[in-house]
Formats: sequence, structure tokens, C-alpha cells
Amino acid sequence: MHSAVFLIEFGAIILGLGLLGRLAGRLHFSPIPLYLLAGLAFGEGGLLPLGASEEFVAIGAEIGVILLLLMLGLEYTATDLVSNLKTQYPAGLVDFTLNALPGAAAALLLGWGPVAAVVLAGVTWISSSGVIAKVLGDLGRLGNRETPVILSILVLEDLAMAVYLPIVTALVAGVSLAAGSVTLAIALAVAGAVLFVAVRYGRVISRFVSSDDPEKLLLVVLGLTLLVAGIAQQLQVSAAVGAFLVGIALSGEVAEGAHTLLSPLRDLFAAVFFVFFGLHTDPASIPPVLLPALALAVVTALTKITTGYWAAKRAGVGVKGRWRAGGTLVARGEFSIVIAGLAVTAGIEPGMGPLATAYVLILVVIGPLTARYTEPVAAWVTSRRTPSPPQATSPTSETSTADLPG
Repeated sequence: MHSAVFLIEFGAIILGLGLLGRLAGRLHFSPIPLYLLAGLAFGEGGLLPLGASEEFVAIGAEIGVILLLLMLGLEYTATDLVSNLKTQYPAGLVDFTLNALPGAAAALLLGWGPVAAVVLAGVTWISSSGVIAKVLGDLGRLGNRETPVILSILVLEDLAMAVYLPIVTALVAGVSLAAGSVTLAIALAVAGAVLFVAVRYGRVISRFVSSDDPEKLLLVVLGLTLLVAGIAQQLQVSAAVGAFLVGIALSGEVAEGAHTLLSPLRDLFAAVFFVFFGLHTDPASIPPVLLPALALAVVTALTKITTGYWAAKRAGVGVKGRWRAGGTLVARGEFSIVIAGLAVTAGIEPGMGPLATAYVLILVVIGPLTARYTEPVAAWVTSRRTPSPPQATSPTSETSTADLPG
């Protein structure tokens, strides 16, 4: 009977996610808010709490995070990664300063303490690579001049996670400063070693993984990713960061083939991940934090737009491209939920989960809109402020318009 209930529950979840994804596609926006709402509906305090399938959903959610980061890593080569680090690190520093500080300040103003401040700083800092990549494709901007700037900032954020996530993991676990320093040192050493192997031996790894048989390629890439992610987590490094570095190590036809094969799995388990986060948030806890979440969303939307504008200007991109870059970076999503999930699981602050859920819901809806409309709105505002130059007219036309106002 337990098996039958599990199949019914999990089948209903997958079917529901498919229908929600189809609805989001017709409305031309990200399905992430709908997945979060589905989790809220079937989680603690929801309309119909799940029982039998919750443990399996938790495992699926962890695989979802791993696949999200693996697929992101497949978008870049190790050489691109090193080049981005060398040329775009000032943009990464500006990004951190402008977007992490509002989250830390909000946590302290809410009286949540320093550990929660570090966690919420990460929630507001990291843009959603998944949502942004989808928006760039939907808007046909992958070939735009500002797009490399956007991708560079996303890569720098993802690399920063290799340092940030071990720190947060140590803090929420309540370990001592010495133990936390050891954890961070191990994390940096492992991440550095994997990155070195990816840069130096990426072609060798790709040849080892390569196969003309899609089934074998899928099994080898997925198995290698889960193995490295598990070892990384055992060494106190984020499993997600380990998966990202595996993606970096694969290149060429192997990366393209793996991307094609793993995309459906990524979409399935990523959807399960967002549902899982919603399952652990009581809907009744969201209204009290809705106002702070909205205020934080407005502030950090503006700071992301500023970040993108500054980074694109530094790269020599035109004014329109600067505004497009800023508007595209606004969306938050998977990483913000991952970071908040660490604090929720550790019981650091009860309000963290509801605040992060509301915050992501707001920005994951606003993000695609700012990506599309920030540039035209900025152009309209500029045109209203700048007087139009006088036009050369014939004497007849000057006479006919002399009596018109303005």
C-alpha cells in the first residue's frame, strides 16, 4: 500500500509540474514561481500535505541542484573561466559589494544575528544563472555584445560559491573558528585542484568520457558528476560546486552531447528541487515577511541594474547594452534557494525560509520583465529629460507653428 501511495503522490507531482511548466510557457515567464507555489500548496500547512513521497523528493531535490550546476559548467571551457577571472574580477567585486550588503543589513535590522546576515547576504547577492540563460535565449540576445559581460558576472558568482558555501556550511553547523578555517582550506584546496585538472587535463577527461553511444555517454557523465559531487561534499565542499567543476572540465563535442542528453533530467530534478523548498515553508509564515521581502527585492533589483550597467560600461558596451545587461541580472532563483535552504535545514532562523521564498518569487517574476523593459524605459526617461534639438524648417513652417505651445 505504501508503494502504491508513493507512486500516486509522486506521479501527481510530476504531472502537476508538467502542467505548470506548460502554463508558464504560454505566459512567457519562468516556471520557478509556480513550482514554489506548488511546494507551498502540498507542504507543511498547505492544502494537501504529502507523506509517502517526501523522502524521495528530498533526494531528487539534491540531484536537481547538482544537475543545475553541472549544466551551467558545461556552458564554459576552463580557458574561458580563467580568462574571465583575469579580466572581469573588478565587476565581481562591485557585484558582491552592491548586492550582498543589502541582504546582510536587512538580516541585522530584523534582529536575526550575524550568521543569518551572512546567509541572507548570499541570497541577495547571487543572480539566477538558469533563469537568465533562459531569458537571454528567449529574447534572442545570446549574440549581443553585452552578453559576455553578463555571463562573466554569473561565472564569477558561481566561482565565489566555492568559497562562500563552505563558509556558510560551517557557520550554520556552529563549528569553531579553527574547524571552520580547516573546512574552508580543504574546500579551496579541492576546488583549486579540480580547477587545475580541468584546465590542464580537460581534453584528456573529455576523451575518456566521450562515446558515440548516447546511453553510455549519459551514464558516464552522470555517474562521474554524482561521484565527484559526493566526494566534494564528503570533503566539506559543496556538492553543487563539485558538479560545476565537472562541467567545466568537459568540453567540445562531449559537452554538447552531454548537454543535450542531460537537459530533460536537469529540468525534471530542478523542478523537484523548487517544490522541495516550498514543501518546507509554511504558507502562513509568508505574509508577515512579505513587506521586508518586497523592499529587499526593490533595493537589490536596482543594485543589480547598477552592477550590470557599470560592468558593461567598463567593457566598452553602448548605453542601450548597458541597460540591457543591468536588467538581465535582476532575477534570483536556484542559488538563493540553495543558500537559504542551508539555514532552514540547520534551524538558524525560522523566518529565513519564508523571506527567501517570497523574495525569490518576486524577483523571478520581475527579472524577465526588467530584462525586456529596462532599456526602453531608460531610453524613454532619457528622452523626456533631454530637450530635442531644434529642427531646420522653412519660413512657412516656422510661421505655421509659431503659435503652438512648447
